[in-house]
Amino acid sequence: MLTEHETQQIERANATGLTPVVFIHGLWLLSSSWDRWATVFEEAGYAPVLPGWPDDPDTVAEANAEPEVFAHKTVGQVADHFEEAARALTKKPAVIGHSFGGLLAQIVAGRGVAAVSVAIDPAPFRGVLPLPISSLKSARPVLGNPANRNHAVPLTYEQFRYAFANAVSEDEARALYVEFAVPASGVPLFQAATANLNPWTEAKVNSRSPDRGPLLIINGERDHTVPVVLARAAYNRQKRNEGVTELAVVPNRGHALTIDSGWREVADTALAFVKRFT
Repeated sequence: MLTEHETQQIERANATGLTPVVFIHGLWLLSSSWDRWATVFEEAGYAPVLPGWPDDPDTVAEANAEPEVFAHKTVGQVADHFEEAARALTKKPAVIGHSFGGLLAQIVAGRGVAAVSVAIDPAPFRGVLPLPISSLKSARPVLGNPANRNHAVPLTYEQFRYAFANAVSEDEARALYVEFAVPASGVPLFQAATANLNPWTEAKVNSRSPDRGPLLIINGERDHTVPVVLARAAYNRQKRNEGVTELAVVPNRGHALTIDSGWREVADTALAFVKRFT
């Protein structure tokens, strides 16, 4: 079910007559992590829509005070939520996602509801085979305890520093942790980790869909959580599609590239791609 706030955003986007852009955040962040991006796209003539995952709190403070609201959210449940938002728009939207949001953007695009999509440091899906050591270390706070599947799991600052903010200064990393970091559902990480062992996994993408539309995958060169080898593997699966499929690697950037001090470079890369097809 879309929230009242999400419905209002969708109605506002529909009323503008502009092409909407649906932003999808990943684990350990909220939709507010896209606020600066929304301003850039709005100024460029688009109508931004920033849905949350189901039951997301409004603020980082609320999220950290009541972490268990994040628990039990599955990839399929969240993908259905964003598909519902996309289908409620009168114009086919551009869809932009980061991390697990990048996986969700590809799932939604594969369902034929995106005019164009951008997946930034996307979590792997079934068929993406590499298992980089840094990815396993980034996921260890969740995957290290099977009981975490049923809980919401926060990151310590040290874990956030390694998984998200390894490519920025210590001061910036601490500031990003305070401003953006929230707990996350354990389920999606277990789903992604077992996707290649489970034919029925929800962590799968219809990469051959003729309705997928153009896709850009952007990846940070120094990303620990989703190293470039994973982005290239996703690109190799996706380029079988008849639609345009491109890969851009951003030098010297980590997993926090959508929120750190260099976010505008990444936003401009995504915006240029969206402009080509809308």
